[in-house]
Amino acid sequence: AVDDSYAALGWAGERVEELSRPDAPLFVAGDSAGGNLAAVMALQARDRGGPPIAAQILIYPVTDADFDRPSYTDPANRLLLTREGMEWFWDHYVPDAARRVEPDASPLRATDLAGLPPAVVLTAEHDVLRDEGEAYAERLEAAGVPINFQRHEGQTHGFFTLLMLPGSERGFQQVVKAVRATIAERAREASGAAS
Repeated sequence: AVDDSYAALGWAGERVEELSRPDAPLFVAGDSAGGNLAAVMALQARDRGGPPIAAQILIYPVTDADFDRPSYTDPANRLLLTREGMEWFWDHYVPDAARRVEPDASPLRATDLAGLPPAVVLTAEHDVLRDEGEAYAERLEAAGVPINFQRHEGQTHGFFTLLMLPGSERGFQQVVKAVRATIAERAREASGAAS
């Protein structure tokens, strides 16, 4: 999955003009396991000289394979995703438990997060992934990465795509505002460089 995602990122980076316009920013984004891949792509792009990423949008991301965090053991967090479910997913995604601590599987375990693109991180109050997502946001901020973080109170895993929930719209608007701000900032930088 990591190699395929990085190949897709490289493909998109080489074709920004075809896909959009020459000055269009490139974002990586995902929810849950997709948030894991988005975070890993930001690390890979930095470390491998990949395309410049304007921002990483991480929606209740999987950032670590540690199932002993308090959010995993809280009974209120067993609505749509459970510890047992996450163990099953990890057993199929990275069967070799020793490899789960590698940054390509658990970005929270990366030794250096400095120099990564700005991040938008959304977590849900009643989600087993809450603590690892928030720990990743804290580590990004400590590394000097600009961060837009919000825990969505009263929400569960998957709320962003469950359009019938009021939290879905709030989460969506948080992401839209961050994307618009990034695009506006890039436009200001481009006009300043042109003058």
